[in-house]
Amino acid sequence: MFTASVRRWFQPAAGRSAGWLPAAWLALVIWLAVGASAAHADGIELSALDLTRGDEGLLLGYTASVVLPHAVEDALQKGVPLHFVAEAEVFRSRWYWRDKRVARATRTWRLTWQPLTRRYRVNFGSLSQNYDSLSDALWVVQRATRWKLAEAGDLDDGDGQYIEFSLRLDTSQLPRPLQISFGGQAEWALEVERRLVVPAAR
Repeated sequence: MFTASVRRWFQPAAGRSAGWLPAAWLALVIWLAVGASAAHADGIELSALDLTRGDEGLLLGYTASVVLPHAVEDALQKGVPLHFVAEAEVFRSRWYWRDKRVARATRTWRLTWQPLTRRYRVNFGSLSQNYDSLSDALWVVQRATRWKLAEAGDLDDGDGQYIEFSLRLDTSQLPRPLQISFGGQAEWALEVERRLVVPAAR
């Protein structure tokens, strides 16, 4: 049924030359290729970032997508640990001087491949968890809910405050020889950054 529908769609109308068919097929192939490429793009993409301000303080939530380039995944499979860092800094604008940083919060994950068990391990602080697939392991890095960035007392009531958020692969924690080898290679520059205004107190 699908094939018949496609055939009818490409059937030239009365009085129209069939010469448009190759161009139509080419456009369809390009469209499918671009769509597939976008769906599997390497790197870090941020799909959601939001701030909540209340009695508990300033809370951050984010959702991201992390797709490792082939070179990075290959290094992981060969025993190179990968460190991902989420960082959020809270600033207060000042017209007479550089903006003041009033709070800073970071989270770090260490991702490793365990060849004996053929599983991935993620260390987060004193906690560790094993995963059967790379996508499951990266899921931990890709999202956060109600992450406290600052206490309520650290914030002004009015406007003029903002956060600078980043999620990145921290190449500074690679073994030193690898830092030199991978330096300047685009596939290792995995990072996304955003700035978001802190809502005024209600």
